[in-house]
Amino acid sequence: MPQDVLRIAVLAQRRPPVTKWGTGELRPYAVLPQEPQTAPNSLLAAENGVETWYLGGRDLTLYSGDTGHHRDNLVSGQPSVWVVMRGQDPKTAEVIAVTADPYEGEGYASDLELTVEAVPMPDSLRAHIAAFIDRHHVEMPFKKRKRLPADPNAMTARAPRVLQEGDKWVNAPRKR
Repeated sequence: MPQDVLRIAVLAQRRPPVTKWGTGELRPYAVLPQEPQTAPNSLLAAENGVETWYLGGRDLTLYSGDTGHHRDNLVSGQPSVWVVMRGQDPKTAEVIAVTADPYEGEGYASDLELTVEAVPMPDSLRAHIAAFIDRHHVEMPFKKRKRLPADPNAMTARAPRVLQEGDKWVNAPRKR
């Protein structure tokens, strides 16, 4: 199966708490099409209590079998990259995965220990994914399955709707 691996960088923002009882929140903010020379988990900027952190680079893998999913992402009106991250401390936060497949991103969202965020896709990455789709997409026609008509007079090996007394599970005697 043809595939293409792109190395991209992940940026996150840490916002101050809304109340005095809350904690700050670290969320993926953007992806860069190339990995910078900065060390992972580095503070890039701080302004008005909002900190921008570079969390590190991660491989985004495009598989030829998923080109339909990637195409759905590109035509959605707001192409995105899903960033999956663990941890709220920017010094130790870990990027688990990045994907351009919206259905894979949705699958990661079911894990409550992970933070999943759809961030805007850079134009250069969008062009690269579009070229990958053009090279490898194969349209699969939809085929509706034809059901066989049921014969009401046929003898089938179905279980009876009402079990006979001898066929029922035997329950252990109840203690009273």
